[in-house]
Amino acid sequence: MSEKIVVGIIGLEFGRAHLEGALAYGAEIGLICDCDEKSLRFAGEKYDIPEEKWTLDYHDIINNKEINAVSIGIPDQLHKQVAIEMLEAGKHVLCEKPLALTKEDVTEIVRAAKKSNRKFMVGQICRFTPSFVKTKELIDNGTLGEIYFVESEYAHDYMNIVSNKQNWRSDDARHGVIGGGCHAVDLLRWLVGDPEEVFAYGTHKCLPTVTYDDSTIAIMKFPGDIAGKVYVSTGCKRDYTMRTVIYGTKGTIICDNTSPTMQLFVADENGVAPEKPEIIELEINNHNFVKEFEVFADAIVNDTVVATSAEEGAKTVAACIAIVESATTGKIVKPDYNFD
Repeated sequence: MSEKIVVGIIGLEFGRAHLEGALAYGAEIGLICDCDEKSLRFAGEKYDIPEEKWTLDYHDIINNKEINAVSIGIPDQLHKQVAIEMLEAGKHVLCEKPLALTKEDVTEIVRAAKKSNRKFMVGQICRFTPSFVKTKELIDNGTLGEIYFVESEYAHDYMNIVSNKQNWRSDDARHGVIGGGCHAVDLLRWLVGDPEEVFAYGTHKCLPTVTYDDSTIAIMKFPGDIAGKVYVSTGCKRDYTMRTVIYGTKGTIICDNTSPTMQLFVADENGVAPEKPEIIELEINNHNFVKEFEVFADAIVNDTVVATSAEEGAKTVAACIAIVESATTGKIVKPDYNFD
């Protein structure tokens, strides 16, 4: 039986994009919530949400029986508490990435999601980015042959963000690999599977206001004898990118999430690659929140499986935690995917 979507939006920094996705889908807005009154008013007025649907207290969403779905776009450190409270109140949940920052917290969320029997979706937005969707299609249809090496990077200069110690992203508990690099890790997990072991090395030369490494490189072993690399830099002096390269026995893809084209090399019958790649034109849309919310809502309405479930989000965090541990200890680490 289908369900009408009445959604509560919690957090109006990232949440404004979720609100736009909900409106594009045609969901009814039950309440919008933020602890900052200026942010709340800005969003309410911008999207013509009547003032009686504004609240400074997310518990009003819990207590609103008409609201059956929530979007959580608040600081990562708060995901566990709010997500579990919403699940216990019987709400379907769309939670921003990363699911949480520790193994203990993601485990609690996974358990709560299973117990609730509600739909739980983690906002791993790269899975809706047009260039990466096309990459997944070309891998799955065999265009590249057998994949043997994959690499992705998360390059994003946090200097202006973390110079303000009041900003939640400047919290040392939010390691750059987990908070931002989870994008690149989740992307490779989606494309070729869960990394079985990682070895990482980190340096700290660019962001003096944080204690964690601001540049980390991780070598990963994936299923099927696939090697991989993830590079995370939160102090790099360049524009934001998630440059990604996929190498197969028949072809290679070079793409990112901020360009209108991607490159595809496909070998001829003699196994020789062309001198110039095929250029595939794409919509950029590197934060495709409209599609993300559509998938979330359709899972509720049609009772389908959510691909980026709580457990999927937890696996990405577990792989990120393994990278941080390896960079700290200098040892190979096997990610712990047990959330029972």
